[in-house]
Amino acid sequence: MFLLEAAYVRTHDLLEVDSERFLSLHASVPEWAAEGLRRVPFLVVRRGLALERSIPVGVRGPERNQRWAAFCEPGLVKSITTPPQLLKRSLPAFRADSLPAFGALSLLKDRWTDFDRPWGPGGSVGFELATGNHVAKPESDLDIVIYADEPIATDEAKSLCALASGLPAAVDIRVETRTCGFSLKEYASRGVAPILLRTPGGVRLGSVSWMEGGESE
Repeated sequence: MFLLEAAYVRTHDLLEVDSERFLSLHASVPEWAAEGLRRVPFLVVRRGLALERSIPVGVRGPERNQRWAAFCEPGLVKSITTPPQLLKRSLPAFRADSLPAFGALSLLKDRWTDFDRPWGPGGSVGFELATGNHVAKPESDLDIVIYADEPIATDEAKSLCALASGLPAAVDIRVETRTCGFSLKEYASRGVAPILLRTPGGVRLGSVSWMEGGESE
């Protein structure tokens, strides 16, 4: 979680920025990244350590291997869009009908009606919903982000995974606490074994810590 003036941003949030000012502050920007930002001036908040109050961000390219990591000054941000806010966004029918990942999201919203934690789409589906830029593909997975500041019981995790099965596209559900991110599926099936945790300092095996400075479970 990073402080942005009077608001907080979290991993997977989308920041609309002043692209020209942003690019002017960064040397050696890949050509594809500069071109993409001028067309679609949105950055994805990535996991990382803040640098002098700057926010760690990433630029998405049209190909999966085109990802560029950088930092963004808070003063360049025009708006913040969170994954939960994207649940209320809709696409033109021709996109929604032709891409399995969007069909999967529509079905998941119906199946998770009683789930009361903040959640929403990330990845290419989230980026397209936020920007209108056609980045999702027929083979795209549906990436889901759950923000959980309080523990998720193992039984609840198993139930959520079961409800996310059998959808038109593969679903990858990522849980984000204040200290780390991890796979909901791995968490649900872990037993007493440690799981893969994604932290600002890197990837490690361990138990989940739900609150900043709290004990691991």
